[in-house]
Amino acid sequence: MKKTLIIVGIIIVLLVVYVWSSYNGLVSTKETATAQWQQVETQYQRRLDLIPNLVASVQGIMKQEQTVFTALANARAQYAGAQTVNDKAVAAGQVESSLGRLIAVVENYPTLASAQNVQDLMTQLEGTENRVSVERQRFNTDVQTYEVAIKTFPRSIFASIFGFTDMQYFQADSGAQNAPKVSL
Repeated sequence: MKKTLIIVGIIIVLLVVYVWSSYNGLVSTKETATAQWQQVETQYQRRLDLIPNLVASVQGIMKQEQTVFTALANARAQYAGAQTVNDKAVAAGQVESSLGRLIAVVENYPTLASAQNVQDLMTQLEGTENRVSVERQRFNTDVQTYEVAIKTFPRSIFASIFGFTDMQYFQADSGAQNAPKVSL
C-alpha cells in the first residue's frame, strides 16, 4: 500500500512538472512571436520616418504628382491608427503600394533620380524594405513555432485549457505581387 502511494505521488509530481513546463514553454513561444512582431513594427516605423523626407525632397522638384503624395500621407495615417497586428499589416501593405508608386515616379524622372538627397533616401528605403522583409520572415517563423506548440498533442490540451489561441501569420495583400502602375 505504501509503495502504491509513493508511485501515485511520483506520477502526480511528474504530471504537475509536465503541465508547468508545458505552460511556461507556451508562454515563452508566444512571447517570442510577439517580440518579433515588435521588430517588424520597428522597421515599419523606420520606413514611415523616412517617407516624409523622401516626399519633401521629391516635392521640391515635382509639384504635379500630388496624388502620390496624398496616397502616401493617407497610408501613413492609416498605419498610425491601426490597433491590431492584422490592421497594421494591411495598413503597411497600403504604405508599400503608395511607396512603390512614388519610387516608380522617381525612377521615371531623371532629374529626381540624379538628385543626391533623393538617391540617399531611396537607398535608405531600399535597406528598410529589406529589413522589413527579414523581420516579417522571422515573425512568421516564430508564429509557426508557436502554432506547432499549441496544436501538437498533448500540449494542445494545455493550450486550450490555458487559453492560448492562434496567432496570424503575416500575409501580403492580394495583388502585392503586381508592380505599381504609374502614368505620367
